[in-house]
Amino acid sequence: MALKLRNTMSRSMETFEPLEPGRVLVYGCGPTVYDHAHIGNFRAFLFYDLVHRYLEWSGYEVRFVVNLTDVDDRTIRGAVAEGVGIAEHTGRFAELFLADSGALGIRPVDAYPRATEYVDRMVEFITRLLDSGHAYVAEDGAVYYSIARFAEYGRLKGIDLSTLRAGARVAQDEYEKEDARDFALWKAATDEDERAGAAWDAPWGRGRPGWHLECSVMSTTELADTIDLHLGGEDLVFPHHENEIAQSEAATGEPFVHYWLHVKHLLVDGRKMSKSLGNFFTVRELVDQGFDPASIRHQLISAQYRKELNFTLEGLEASKNAIQRLVDFESRLDALSTDAEAARTDLPTLADDLLEEFRVAMDDDFNSADALAALFTFVNRVNGALDGRPTVRAGDRDAALGALGSVDAVLGLLEVARASRAIGDELAAHVEERIRARAEAKRQRDFAAADAIRDELAEQGIVLEDGPDGTRWKVVR
Repeated sequence: MALKLRNTMSRSMETFEPLEPGRVLVYGCGPTVYDHAHIGNFRAFLFYDLVHRYLEWSGYEVRFVVNLTDVDDRTIRGAVAEGVGIAEHTGRFAELFLADSGALGIRPVDAYPRATEYVDRMVEFITRLLDSGHAYVAEDGAVYYSIARFAEYGRLKGIDLSTLRAGARVAQDEYEKEDARDFALWKAATDEDERAGAAWDAPWGRGRPGWHLECSVMSTTELADTIDLHLGGEDLVFPHHENEIAQSEAATGEPFVHYWLHVKHLLVDGRKMSKSLGNFFTVRELVDQGFDPASIRHQLISAQYRKELNFTLEGLEASKNAIQRLVDFESRLDALSTDAEAARTDLPTLADDLLEEFRVAMDDDFNSADALAALFTFVNRVNGALDGRPTVRAGDRDAALGALGSVDAVLGLLEVARASRAIGDELAAHVEERIRARAEAKRQRDFAAADAIRDELAEQGIVLEDGPDGTRWKVVR
């Protein structure tokens, strides 16, 4: 089965065929680094990560770029309010975004271009649009793109160009997504821009680039004039991505993107998560409330990217339990005793079934919900096959562990759980010492002291499990 994608441009499912066999170029619209990214943002960025991981899992060489928007109305306002330059203001939030991404297991991409590093190329790009007649200079030195000069404007969203008011201008970076008229490629510098250090010289006047222009220049510079996949949130379809298409294709004369994929908004208790509504959570806030990053990752990939996902703390608790179930399952497999003479099990067949069901799910437009269902069905089946078996053949155990590891290379749940639950040698020695003290207390029949040690470790996220072979322990958070 081949990978099928729901292309926003064609509004239909298409079989994925890369421009170059075996190699894929991907651009994802990244955050505007004026504040902490919230988990609504991270729903999109975790989808990017699934795309990245699954394409590589499928054998493709992937070049993946995610931009950081570090100059726009919001970043400039923030820098001025803080009394610092825009680079200092945005640099802090860029680092926080990358740290949160790492905590959630988002693999680093090949480049995180920042808009302010590409201003010279943006000036060159605008010059090409002026020379071709697709743009014009206003009296104040700003430059606008004339959508009337691009006959195919509106095809991504499905808008009839004749219904738009050609010639009217949109200068600000923040505006309603249905407002599509001539848009700013270059904005004349204001006093606020100058105070923030967000103004540059250009042949038509001092100013700064428009938001839409930034992504076109970074994509064509870091990847190519035509790329395979462009990813973003559903709110970017129009006008941001529509404008990217218009200016990119006018400047290069080539198709800009072959497949457009857009992630649906995250809801919180039934309402869209957004900073303007104040109903958002950051990764750090949730971790401070006791939720580990693997649980957050599970919750945010639990629905296919085009499906509605309603975030609740109750749902996050369920994800926490799901992660613990996976961790316990992997531990059970690791701890299995092996015997070359043990009876054969169904584990190799179940492993093959998991890999096939997982591939079918992910080939269906990156259906992470079905992929997770296949994984937990595998857990149930293997646990059932192991019940009552003191030993198994090493090959059977290794087949199950191999399939689990292969699937997790894409889903990343165990990978993140291990990283967030890693315990240093000093703490491990402390846990072992407390277990010995508890055993001695039980030997002395001081059960209150033994229970107090158990409770003490539980508060540190360490759970003890007593068995015929002694006491084992595990980290649960």
